[in-house]
Amino acid sequence: MGLAGEDIGPARAREQFLREGSVEEAVRSPILNSWQRSRSLGLTPEGCELPFSQDLDLDGRLVRAAVPVLDRLQFRFAGRNMNVSLADGRGAVLQRRFGEASLVRHLAAIQSVPGFVFAERFGGTNGIGLALAERQLVNVYGAEHFAERSQSSACAAIPVRDPLSGRIDGILCLGFPLTDADTTLNSVIRKAAGAIERRLLEQSSTRERALLQAYLDARRHAPGGDTSGNGQLAELAESGLDWRDQMILKEKATELITSAQRAAVEVSLPGGRRVTLLSRPVTSASGVEGIVIEAVLPSAHQRVAVPAEAGITAVPLAEQVLVPAAPPPGRLPGAAPGRAVATARRPGTPGMPGAAESTAPDSATSGLVLVGEPGVGKYAVAARRRLELLSEASTHIGTTLDVSRTAQELAEMAVPRLADFVTIDLPEAVLRGEEPTDPRSGLHRTVVHGIRDDCPFYPAGEQVDLRPTTPQLRCLSAGEPVLEPDLRAATGWIAQDPGHAEELLGHHVHSLIAVPLLARGIALGVASFYRSADPAPFGDDDRSLAQELATRAAICIDNARRYTREHTMVLALQRSLLPHSFPEQNAVEVAYRYMPAESAVGGDWFDVIPLSGTRIALIVGDVVGHGMHAAATMGRLRIAARNFAELDLGPDEVLTHLDNLVGRLDRDEDTAEAAAGSPGIIGATCLYAIYDPTSQQCVMARSGHPPPAIVRPDGTVTFPDLPAGPPLGLGGLPFETAAFHLTEGSQLVLYTDGLIRDRHRDFDMALDRLRQTLAYPDRSPEDTCEAVLRTVVPDHPTDDIALLVARTRVLEPHRVATWDLAADPALVSGIRAAVTRQLAEWGLDEVVFATELLLSELVTNAIRYGTAPIQVRLIHDRTLICEVSDASSTAPHLRHAATTDEGGRGLFLVAQLAQAWGTRYTADGKVIWAECALEVSGGSLGAVATHFDDIPAI
Repeated sequence: MGLAGEDIGPARAREQFLREGSVEEAVRSPILNSWQRSRSLGLTPEGCELPFSQDLDLDGRLVRAAVPVLDRLQFRFAGRNMNVSLADGRGAVLQRRFGEASLVRHLAAIQSVPGFVFAERFGGTNGIGLALAERQLVNVYGAEHFAERSQSSACAAIPVRDPLSGRIDGILCLGFPLTDADTTLNSVIRKAAGAIERRLLEQSSTRERALLQAYLDARRHAPGGDTSGNGQLAELAESGLDWRDQMILKEKATELITSAQRAAVEVSLPGGRRVTLLSRPVTSASGVEGIVIEAVLPSAHQRVAVPAEAGITAVPLAEQVLVPAAPPPGRLPGAAPGRAVATARRPGTPGMPGAAESTAPDSATSGLVLVGEPGVGKYAVAARRRLELLSEASTHIGTTLDVSRTAQELAEMAVPRLADFVTIDLPEAVLRGEEPTDPRSGLHRTVVHGIRDDCPFYPAGEQVDLRPTTPQLRCLSAGEPVLEPDLRAATGWIAQDPGHAEELLGHHVHSLIAVPLLARGIALGVASFYRSADPAPFGDDDRSLAQELATRAAICIDNARRYTREHTMVLALQRSLLPHSFPEQNAVEVAYRYMPAESAVGGDWFDVIPLSGTRIALIVGDVVGHGMHAAATMGRLRIAARNFAELDLGPDEVLTHLDNLVGRLDRDEDTAEAAAGSPGIIGATCLYAIYDPTSQQCVMARSGHPPPAIVRPDGTVTFPDLPAGPPLGLGGLPFETAAFHLTEGSQLVLYTDGLIRDRHRDFDMALDRLRQTLAYPDRSPEDTCEAVLRTVVPDHPTDDIALLVARTRVLEPHRVATWDLAADPALVSGIRAAVTRQLAEWGLDEVVFATELLLSELVTNAIRYGTAPIQVRLIHDRTLICEVSDASSTAPHLRHAATTDEGGRGLFLVAQLAQAWGTRYTADGKVIWAECALEVSGGSLGAVATHFDDIPAI
C-alpha cells in the first residue's frame, strides 16, 4: 500500500512531523515534501479550508473528453464505496461520480459538490494537489493526508495531459476508504487517463493529427528512435519546467511556426535557465505541410551541434546548442528523446563538409512543444495577441473610480501594442460625474499618450472644438468607429486645422481610428488611436480591437462617472450636515478639521454646543458604514445630540438617549432597507464632553469611541482611562462618566478612529505618533490641527477623519458672585441690594432694574416652592447669567395667567426679561438660570409694563 514505513505508521509519522520531529526515514519523499510545503504555506491540519470556485469550464474540451470515461468508471465501481472526480489544471473539481449513488447524501460538500479547489496551497497534501505538484501518478493513504478530515480515506490521482502540448489539462482521482486500498487501481486509473487523453487528441483537427503522426513516425524511424509514441513536453516538465515555463515556450513556438522555416532559437526562462527550440518542416502522408517545434534542454556540458546540411540557423545557448541527430534522407528531421548528437561541427573539418567534430554527453531532454501550419499560425499569433491585450485590459483598465485615470489606463494599454499615440476627449459634464447632454460639444482633451512626447497633439487640459467633418465627431454622431487608413487623404481630418494636420503628418502619423466611448447607449467621449512608427496602416481587425478596448474602457469610465456623481452628492450632503461655524463663547478656543475618505464618504461628525452657565459641550461621533445612508444617519444623530444637549443633560444621559434613538431607527428602517437592498444602521460611536470654565471641570462619557487626548500646559500628553461603553444602538448597558480637572491652557483633542486606524500601519505606532505630535502645548488649536494632519493622517485615508481641538480658558473669579440663602422671604430684599452693588462694580448699571426683577422672581419661587439650601450666582460673561439653585427636583413651568389671576406671572416676567432661560438638574437638585443681555432694550421693559397694565385694579 505504500504506507509510511516499517517501524512507524503514517499516523505516528504525521504526528511526529507536526511536532517538528524528524521523519525522513519513515515517510515517502513525495509525501514528506508535500507536508513541508503545506507547513511553509502556513496551513494547519484543522485549517485547510478549500476555496469554492464558480468559474468552472463545465462544457470545455476536458469535460467533453472525460464524461464517457467517467461514466464507464461509475459503472465499473457500481455498488462500491468509490468517489471518482475530475479536476481542472487549477485543482478545481469539475465532475464527480459515485460507485454507490447513496454516498452523495452522506458525504460532506467538499467530497460531493463540484467547484472546490484541491490545490496543495489550499488543502495541503491530497491526491489532486499532489498529482499537480508531482506531475505523475500519486497515491495518498490515510494519515498521509495533511488535513485532519481526510485521515480515514485513501486516493489515487493522475494528471491528464494535452497530447499535443504535453500540458496538464486536468487530474483524474479515485477516492475510497483506507480499508479498500488496492494496488490494481493504479492500472485502472492509468488506462482511464489514457482514454481521456486519446479523446482529447480526437478533438484536435484532422490536419494537426496528421502532422503529429508524421512527426511521431519520424521519431520512431530515427536511429535509437522513440517507440513509445510519446516524446512530448511532459518529459521536459520532469526536468524542472513548470507550467509558466511551458507557456513561455508555447508562445515562442507559435511565432516560430509562422516563420515557416528551419530555426534554432534560444529562449530565456525565469531563474536564468535557457532552452533551445528547434523548428522543423514536416509533411503528412496526405500532403499537409506544417511545422513541428521541439524543445531541447541540454545539460551543462553539452556543446553546439548544428547540422550544416540541415540549413538550421543556430543561436548559441551560452556556448552550446544541442540538436538531435539528422534522420535518414527523406524523413522528417527528428531524434529520440534523451539522445544527443555526438559531434559538433565546425567548417573545414575533414570527413564532414563544413563541420568539425567534438564529443558531448548523451543526456539531453527533448520533447514536442507544438505542431501547426504556418498560415494558420500567423492568424493564431495575431488572435492570441489580441486576446492577450483584451485580457490584460480587463484587469488594468478601471483599477480606480477616477474618470481621468481610467481614460489614461485605456491609452496606456493601447500604446504601443495597438497604436503609437492615443488621445481621449471627454465632455466636461463627464469629468464632473454628470451624464452628457450632447457629447459632441464641450469636449476637453483628457489624455495624450504615446511612444514619445514630441508629437504635437492638442495638449491635455484644453477644450477642443472639432468640426462635424472630423472622424471624431463623425464617430460620435454615428455611434460607430471610423477608420482612416491614410490621413493624407482624410480631408475631413485635415480641414479641422490644416497647419496642425501638416505638422502631425510631418511626424509620420499616417493612420487613425476614432472610436466612441459608448456605455449603456450613451456616448461619453471619443478615443483616437494614431499609428506612426509601424509602416502598416490600421485595418479592419485593428478597428474591431480598438472598438473592443474602447467599449470595455467606456463601461469603466461610466462607473467612475456615476461614482463621482454619487460621491459628490454624498460629500455635499455630509458637508451641509456638519457645522460650518461655531457660536461665540469664552469657555474654549476651538479649531477643527474634517477629511473625507478617498474612496467613500462616511458618517463622521462633530459639534460644539454652548450650554447654560458658560459651559460648553464638545462632541465627536462616527456612524459605521459609508455612503448616502451613513451621511444621512450622521445628520440625524448630530441634530438629535444637539437637541438632547439643549436639555442640559449630562454626558451619560445624552448617550443613553442617542443609544435609544439609534435602536429605534434601526428597528424602524430594517424592513424598508432590507426590501430596498440597502444596509440598515449597523451602529455608531460617540464621545461627549462638557467643560465648565468656572470650575475647570471636564466631564466625559463615550460609547465605543477612542478616548480623547489631553495636552497639559507642560506638554504632557495623556489618553485618559475613560470607561468605553458599548457602541450606540446595542442598548441594555449603562454609560459611565469620568471627571477631570483641566488647567487653563490645556488642550482637549477629540477625533474619530480614521485618524489612527489604518490597515497599512500598526495602531500603537499611530497612537505614539499622535502623542509626539501633540506634545507642543504652545501651539494654537489651528496649528495643532495642521500638525496632526501633516504627520498622523495616513497617506491614503480609507475612512473619514474628524478632528476637534479645544484649548481651555478659565472665567476669572471676580466675574462670578455667589450668595447662600436661607428659605426666608424676608431675605429677598437683601439679595436685591447685594446684586445691585455687584452690578455697579461690574459697570452694569443699565441692567440693574431688569436683573432685580428677574432675581426677585427666581429667588421668591425657590423660597416658596423649593428646598434649602438655596444659592444665587451671577456670572459676568458675554451675557449676564443669573442662577438660583435649590435642593428640590421639581421644575417650574411657564403658563399664561388669566387677567383675573393674582399669581402665575413670575416666570412670564423671567421669559420677557431674559434672552434665554431654563432648568438643569444636578446631583443635589436643580438650577433655574436666565441669561440677560448686558444692555436691556426698552422693548423688553415695555412688554413687561404693558402686561402689568392689563391687570385690573383691586
